[in-house]
Amino acid sequence: MPEFTYQARDAEGRLREGRFEAESEAAVAQYILSRAMTPVRIEQAREETDILAVLMRRLDLDLPGRDELILFARQMYAITRAGLPLIAGMAQLAESTRHPRLREVIHDIVDDLESGRELSAAMARHEKVFGALFISMVRVGEQSGRLDEAFDRMFHYLTRDQETVRGLKKALRYPTFVLVAIAIAVGIIMTFVIPGFAKLYAGFHLELPLPTRIIIAVATFFNHWWPWMLGGIITAVFVFRRWQRTPEGRLWWDQHKLKIPVIGDIILRGTLARFTGAFAMTFRSGMPILQGLAVTATAVDNAWLEQRIEEMAIAIERGESLSRAIIMSGVFTPLVIQMITVGEDTGQLEDMLEEATVFYEREVAYDVENLSSLIEPLLTVAIGVLVLVLALGVFLPMWDLVEVAKR
Repeated sequence: MPEFTYQARDAEGRLREGRFEAESEAAVAQYILSRAMTPVRIEQAREETDILAVLMRRLDLDLPGRDELILFARQMYAITRAGLPLIAGMAQLAESTRHPRLREVIHDIVDDLESGRELSAAMARHEKVFGALFISMVRVGEQSGRLDEAFDRMFHYLTRDQETVRGLKKALRYPTFVLVAIAIAVGIIMTFVIPGFAKLYAGFHLELPLPTRIIIAVATFFNHWWPWMLGGIITAVFVFRRWQRTPEGRLWWDQHKLKIPVIGDIILRGTLARFTGAFAMTFRSGMPILQGLAVTATAVDNAWLEQRIEEMAIAIERGESLSRAIIMSGVFTPLVIQMITVGEDTGQLEDMLEEATVFYEREVAYDVENLSSLIEPLLTVAIGVLVLVLALGVFLPMWDLVEVAKR
């Protein structure tokens, strides 16, 4: 079925643009009129001739970045906070959006809203653009009657996430540079230096020490099989990424990435801050605890933690208190458990959840700031061990060469 592009004016005279698949221009005009708009221009969409643009669209390389989503969340907060109609507000927002893909998506959302869809359902059709967390938070806001707070929370979350990512990049910049330099140096040594020493030692028929034999064996294997090794690594990464998208793979990865030294703790605390913040919002709106847990379980964007939250809901259904269910989950820190217990006992659970959110956010910020100070000593030790092994492997046989020369 052919695709058409159109321009139309709505009841307030604003110019609207969009795409629609139909059998003819008349069908497109009928579609436009059914949405209380007046057709201005309808023409069949041209086939995309820009190969780069087609490739970027197919590979989702034209998705809006975190900066665009931060601005979108802030603007949506202003629209919902001011009480403007969503359709009118988002139509104006689309006209002022510079990012082509995001502008197109906002137009699609406006069309869905006009056809009666909820905002979260309309955004869910573009999950690659917004992500599961954003959509879940909007759904929480809709169900709790606090849509403006949902966008405000997403704005602050995305901003903090941006700062965290920048902090991680800054902390990892030097170690990454050092590791790349070491990898290049080791590659050169294994390719050119070690084979030369191996020929030298072979010419004297020396009995080589174990470290030297290991290094020569590794260098020989590397020189003969490096194309297969490279292909195997690329294939393994591709297969792992495909498996990671399956329910079993996602569950395994979401659990084990929390166990990565240093980085895992940062991911866990950031995810728990996301949960406590979303749960506080549902609790503030008067939503029952079980319903709030069900809604916020999808907001953590982690399959393993989602299971733990679902187990908390099951425990509460059996008659356990919230604090007891949290203890049984085994993922919260003792201080936060104590805060939630006090909040539950005093009737100030909402305030304690907010305090827990602030606590986790501060922990994440602190860990990111101190990440480089934790990595650099480990990196120094690793470099020292590598240099020692190479030095022993290369220079131990030199003493035997000296003895041969004396003879």
